[in-house]
Amino acid sequence: MRYALELSVINHQQLIICEKMVTKEAVIKILEEIAILLELTGENPFKSRAYQNAARNLEKLDTDFNELVQRDKLSEIEGIGEAINKKIKELVETGGLNYYETLKASIPPGHLDMLKISGLGPKKIHALYEQLGIKTIGELEYACHENRLVDLKGFGKKTQENILAGIERLKLYQERRLYAEVADKAQELLDSLKGHKDILAISIAGSLRRGNETVKDIDILASSSNPGKLALAFAELDQVASVIAHGDTKVSVTLKSGINADLRIVDENEFPYALHHFTGSKEHNTAMRGRAKDMGLKMNEYGLFQGEKNIVCRSEEEIFAALGLSFIPPELRENMGEIEAAAARTLPDLITEEDIQGLFHIHTNFSDGTDTLEGIVQTAKDLGFKYIGISDHSRQAFYAGGLKVEDIQRQHELIDNLNNKHAPFYIFKGIESDILPDGALDYDEEVLAKFDFVIAAVHSNFNMSAEEMTGRIEKALKNPFTTMLAHPTGRLLLSREPYSVNIMEIIDTAAQFGKILELNANPHRLDLDWRNCIHAKKKGVKIAINPDAHHIEGLRHTSFGIKIARKGWLEKGDCLNCLNLEDVKTYLRDN
Repeated sequence: MRYALELSVINHQQLIICEKMVTKEAVIKILEEIAILLELTGENPFKSRAYQNAARNLEKLDTDFNELVQRDKLSEIEGIGEAINKKIKELVETGGLNYYETLKASIPPGHLDMLKISGLGPKKIHALYEQLGIKTIGELEYACHENRLVDLKGFGKKTQENILAGIERLKLYQERRLYAEVADKAQELLDSLKGHKDILAISIAGSLRRGNETVKDIDILASSSNPGKLALAFAELDQVASVIAHGDTKVSVTLKSGINADLRIVDENEFPYALHHFTGSKEHNTAMRGRAKDMGLKMNEYGLFQGEKNIVCRSEEEIFAALGLSFIPPELRENMGEIEAAAARTLPDLITEEDIQGLFHIHTNFSDGTDTLEGIVQTAKDLGFKYIGISDHSRQAFYAGGLKVEDIQRQHELIDNLNNKHAPFYIFKGIESDILPDGALDYDEEVLAKFDFVIAAVHSNFNMSAEEMTGRIEKALKNPFTTMLAHPTGRLLLSREPYSVNIMEIIDTAAQFGKILELNANPHRLDLDWRNCIHAKKKGVKIAINPDAHHIEGLRHTSFGIKIARKGWLEKGDCLNCLNLEDVKTYLRDN
């Protein structure tokens, strides 16, 4: 279980349960947390697994949950015995669960924080507590510096080094958040302010507007006919938990979500200059000021000046034009060659969400997805897509319900039936095949030949040297059955560093053998990194913007991938899933 991704509630947050009705989702989260808490106490692993299984089976439940509870029929669901059934009933009927609260109270609070350390799971945390009495991250760091883990059973020098590195990453990242987490909160603030009568213009700014994978806080810029009133209205928004600083032109707050947000208020005439200044990276802004200086101008957040005279610009477009540049989209403002390209009128026509025709890398309940194939098809059609590519896990991924050969046959028969039923919408038959440690793909050639496409992926043995990992992946890319490489560096943003790999060599190999690289749109991954997208584009490597969806809602993650694709200078022609259905069929058949 990937604790950093899945424990959204357990990390010192109290689950808020609706007073009138406890939802199925709330019950699932409680069951998942109980499973982890039991591991932290050193309880029998079978007991923990029982709660995991119950949560998983509830996720797959397609009948009315509350009706089953009312009719006392929950115990008829596989994996929900009498004991768990009673706990679910107590939770639903009373809004609380004494067993859960007692269990949570028995765990040192620091152990929940320790789950955030990459590679440190409940069993190891329990062992550290049993053998060294460690209760907090601070105690753990001290013990590592004292080399107390070196001779500890189940640990050793390398594990100690990894734990220390994980603690350092936690310190580094604790003030940063995923783009997807912050973007929604920023839009809520924007929507709350837009109706204010004194606003003349308003926009999100900063790294969030540039579409960075992670951001530190929310920057909002506005112009107003009454700055004082707007500042007060911002400070009094329902989303605000506390006010850090309050002036007439800048207000800093902490939201109830824990995210910090700043509102800057400027004069109407200053708004375009300030928006450019507070959007661009430091490097982009420095380069832009340098260009202005070379033209005998001065540029800052207040204006574009020739001597003492301000050159009037009513928009960012006019600012760029005054400097002899075509408009530079916010995502590109990183000083990665965008100014030179804007001067030469060679900026890319960046990809948009409307360009995406279909999606690949989608999991169903044949492996570890929560939804049926037909449910996914219907949602994809409703979202306007023309095709999808199903790619459940291969058999080596037994922990994720990887498909046995007989499962593949059943799934392909179902896909054939659904293709007939939903034509002209089309479902491609695929697999996410594990790349084995020696670089071979899961399944033999006879089985691999049955698929329309094969996504090769590293899911194990992350600790190889860069040379070994690069060779392993390159061998998989040279395999004639490989269509594309999933999440090429294996990173989990703010949680797990990329494995050691020479990504430039991987891109070169993909170019040489005509393989596709995935830009994994899951907000926890966003891998391929946008900087590497630039290199892949130069090499002519095709990119697939894939949601890596494990549930229906995951199909919508594609928009996060689009943002990164734009930062990576990608255009419609660079991406596999911008092709129409017939062209995709031809591409997959010929490559």
